[in-house]
Amino acid sequence: MPGLRYGNFARFGALLLMAPIVSAAIGYSAPARTFSKPPANGRLDYQLGGAYPPVADVAIVIRDRLEKPAAGKYNICYVNAFQSQPGDAGWWRKNHPDLLVKKDGQYVVDPNWPDEHILDTSTSAKRAALMDVVGPWIDKCASDGFKAIEPDNLDSWMRSKGGLTRAANVAFAELLVQRAHKADLAIAQKNAAELAGIGASQIGFDFAIVEECQVWSECHVYTKAYGNQVYEIEYDDNDKDSNGNAADPVSFFNAACRARGSTISVIYRDRDVVPADASGYVYKACNVYGAGAASD
Repeated sequence: MPGLRYGNFARFGALLLMAPIVSAAIGYSAPARTFSKPPANGRLDYQLGGAYPPVADVAIVIRDRLEKPAAGKYNICYVNAFQSQPGDAGWWRKNHPDLLVKKDGQYVVDPNWPDEHILDTSTSAKRAALMDVVGPWIDKCASDGFKAIEPDNLDSWMRSKGGLTRAANVAFAELLVQRAHKADLAIAQKNAAELAGIGASQIGFDFAIVEECQVWSECHVYTKAYGNQVYEIEYDDNDKDSNGNAADPVSFFNAACRARGSTISVIYRDRDVVPADASGYVYKACNVYGAGAASD
């Protein structure tokens, strides 16, 4: 699920420690491409909380892998590739308990989404076993008509209580990229600014989907790596800046529009990304004709 992946300032601190990642791969050599990337600066709609008809000028729609693509749009399939999806924890504990991270005999969960277990990428054998589960999900995204996938929780090592490493998650991400490209799907780097420097060149990601990068002052890391194929989501519940000072949530969105709204897609959504007819729905997109202006 979107955002709030770790404690208030752990993310900001981690960015200051951008240590290089060592991987078996020296660099990524992409196969002959038969997939297409999303349109650069195409207006995005983030529909993880439930599908609904997008407005006419939306170019890109992201939906859960269990939903169908939106007609006439570039569709991205959301796959929770590094953690269990809410409601699926019992299935994982029953069928694949050995693929869940444990510490002191207890399953490790995401502290901000406690119904999401951390998947165990720690060894090549476990990564292969995880691909036996996640790989068919990716293939189904392709057969359903999606054009790309968004594998979430790339940064799960930060919440693993020492059970995982960055290198292990990078190795699993490389397997996801290979499977996606084999299925003629583009694949996004989701968050994890620490990996942006190797996201395209080593891991093989094609574009980036990033949450709250304005709040954490990390958007430039992604645009340096992916140019105008960064798709940014800011949320309506961020009432503090990275220093803990009170802030108006919409101010982050407005600042992002002024800084990048004419070159990349920036939207503003409610944290639960609920459907348009649901209580609590919030959606704005930058008005590229007026810096900082927003349209519902």
